[in-house]
Amino acid sequence: MDISKRTDYALRMIAGLVENPEGIVSVRTVAKEGEIPYSFARSIQHDLALAGIVSNVRGANGGMRLAVDPRETTLLQLMEAVQGPVVLSDCLNVDGNDTPCPNCDQCRFRPVWCSAEKLLRDLFSTVTLHQLVVEGLTPVYRGSFALAGRGETAATTDASDAAATTAAADAGDAAAAADAGDAAATANAGDARHD
Repeated sequence: MDISKRTDYALRMIAGLVENPEGIVSVRTVAKEGEIPYSFARSIQHDLALAGIVSNVRGANGGMRLAVDPRETTLLQLMEAVQGPVVLSDCLNVDGNDTPCPNCDQCRFRPVWCSAEKLLRDLFSTVTLHQLVVEGLTPVYRGSFALAGRGETAATTDASDAAATTAAADAGDAAAAADAGDAAATANAGDARHD
């Protein structure tokens, strides 16, 4: 996956609107401040308006204004408005007409590409424009990966991971209870010696 120049420019254009969601910003101004070619900025403004992310304001003091709530609009929504769906491979669309790759069913790498694509989509949908621009927050991955056998899906892997975690926690609880029991027995023995 490649973050296109168009997406980079769109993010620069949106940042000022997110900081001042009620304001109107001239496309010429935002293009100059963001070092974006004006004609490119106009084209991006058009795409953002079609996606409903900005609305256009005509007149001498016209420009564009944010048409969505930046606290609810995710980075993924903005990216897809400008560059289309976030995809890593063309496994399911090799010719642009939704024709899957002829090797799709036997491919040993497709599950990796699909999982990576899901991770990216999840990452980009985790953070809103307001969180990024105003609050300075960034999503950080703190999980881990597990290997799954052929035919296993993320859901079956997640379920087996949850079961293993529960079993480990139960084993830990049993060990903690045994340790507590040993400590109580030791304390009682010590009390008995002092009587």
